[in-house]
Amino acid sequence: MSKSKNKLKILSVVSEVVPFIATGGMGQVAGALATALAENSPELDVRVVAPLYAQFREKYEPSIRFVGEAVVKLAWRELYCGVYELEQNNVTYYFVDNRHYFGREAAYGYYDDGERFAFFSKAVFTVMQLSGFTPDVIHAHDWQTALVPIYIKTRFAQEFGGIRTVFTIHNMEYQGKYASEILTDVFDLWPTEMGLVEYDSCINLLKGAIVCADKLTTVSPTYARELQSGGGYGLDAIIAENAYKLSGIINGIDTKSYDPRTDQLLEKNYSEDTIEDKVFNKAKLQELFGLPVSPRKMLICVVSRLVSHKGIDLITYMLSELMKLDIQFLLLGTGDHDFELFFEEMALRYTDKIGVSIAYNPEIANKIYAGADVMLMPSRSEPCGLAQMIACRYGTIPIVRKTGGLADTISDCRMGNGNGFIFDDYSSGALLDTVTYALDLYANREGDWKNLMIEAMRRDFGWDLSAKAYADVYKALCENK
Repeated sequence: MSKSKNKLKILSVVSEVVPFIATGGMGQVAGALATALAENSPELDVRVVAPLYAQFREKYEPSIRFVGEAVVKLAWRELYCGVYELEQNNVTYYFVDNRHYFGREAAYGYYDDGERFAFFSKAVFTVMQLSGFTPDVIHAHDWQTALVPIYIKTRFAQEFGGIRTVFTIHNMEYQGKYASEILTDVFDLWPTEMGLVEYDSCINLLKGAIVCADKLTTVSPTYARELQSGGGYGLDAIIAENAYKLSGIINGIDTKSYDPRTDQLLEKNYSEDTIEDKVFNKAKLQELFGLPVSPRKMLICVVSRLVSHKGIDLITYMLSELMKLDIQFLLLGTGDHDFELFFEEMALRYTDKIGVSIAYNPEIANKIYAGADVMLMPSRSEPCGLAQMIACRYGTIPIVRKTGGLADTISDCRMGNGNGFIFDDYSSGALLDTVTYALDLYANREGDWKNLMIEAMRRDFGWDLSAKAYADVYKALCENK
């Protein structure tokens, strides 16, 4: 596909991307960023490469074009690599085909994930060769693509060494750690290159990307500071050594997809000017979860992975106390089995106050955003977070802990014209106190609470400013070539 030769060529390398597949925030961010760059930066030629997973293959295969195939060598293996192409929203997507690695029920969670994404990282260079598209900048995301900037400095230095690299850390907790013994056999790196990826007596792919990338970004300014002040999950020293190339750029959300005025999943659409119609969605949501329809009862929700760093433990500690208040509580998510069992048991105990769905269901999530009054996000750590911004979009007020991107996107209404509530201490008591304060304010639904909802809905969480910041990063890298 031919595009202007005068444009700066950007290739985003990612293990998941909306609208094709997303298991979490990274896929949503990668898709929305590419679309925003294409819309707002005509000087860029934006393309994306991702695996061709079974989850979307059947739906999109009739519309994708076969580019070519080649053999990818990964250590002693010679592996089939098919390349397909699709253009959507002025973004060109390339998909890497290998059914052995990507024709599985899930995107992640297999014993050979290291090998799967080593293959994908090597296949990126095959994509460039078969498509004829050699980017000025490669933008890689998280540990699954960490080998791409590493390979540019090693295996492909002669052919592709002029390409600049940006590496985005979406969540420092996941680093791609493996035993040192598989360096050559799985990752196709020589023993002399062990120093690039070795940390704490093992292979750490994220560490290698931090060292090898020309520019590091993460998904909020506060999270960037936290990574340099004890939040590096063991890589603090490496972050400190490379802090000169690290910056935080806050994520945005897709404001076209998340729009209560047009969202077709809602019982009734509404805006800040017709915010009273939100109550129709609340009633439908209460019915969906088998709760009594009560428009005046505060409806609190959680839409989250059920893991400890999301603050789920705080919710479990205070839920019995929360039940003493005049509220209802909804939860949607999957995660640690103990958390899943806890909430299911609580729903059986409080059938008229708690509704639980142990599932990953984006359609139900939208109904919750539109129908709930309050969203809890008491995270111990949160690089950026998207749910709090989506909740604001629908007039659902976030209660968040002051960390990472939550601190950058939510301002406390008790301090002025805020769009939510913030607490500092990581404790169930602090969370319960904040919920109680919100409940007191909720008593004035037609006054203070309505004003708070309108303020939240008017906040701009679109991608325009963030996309411009990334475009500036790409341009600066190429100006310094």
